[in-house]
Amino acid sequence: MSLNPGYLGGRRATPAGQEAVKVKTQLRIGFALVFALVLTSCTTSAGGYSSSGLAPIPGSITYGGQPRTKLTKSPTGSSFPHTFTDQWGREVEEIYVIRPDRSLLIAQRHYRPVFSLDDD
Repeated sequence: MSLNPGYLGGRRATPAGQEAVKVKTQLRIGFALVFALVLTSCTTSAGGYSSSGLAPIPGSITYGGQPRTKLTKSPTGSSFPHTFTDQWGREVEEIYVIRPDRSLLIAQRHYRPVFSLDDD
């Protein structure tokens, strides 16, 4: 067996055969790029104004529906935190965003750990 790059298992590679390999490689790369683009477009963000946000849980400001009073002095798009303890005793922090219609959107929810391993 020779180390000649044009030599393939007892037969010489033809230019047409080499071109076919290049086309297959280009198709694979193209397919991988399209797949990666589709996959990244599938990720959702609850922070977007057009999304419905996270579902309220007991303790959320919006759990029983939107609050009766509207935040009229706060600009739309501004955010504020709300911290509470859920029904299992975990401390929860939710970040709300004020929508243009003055309703509230739960943009983020974080569960704080019960035990901290820090020495602070």
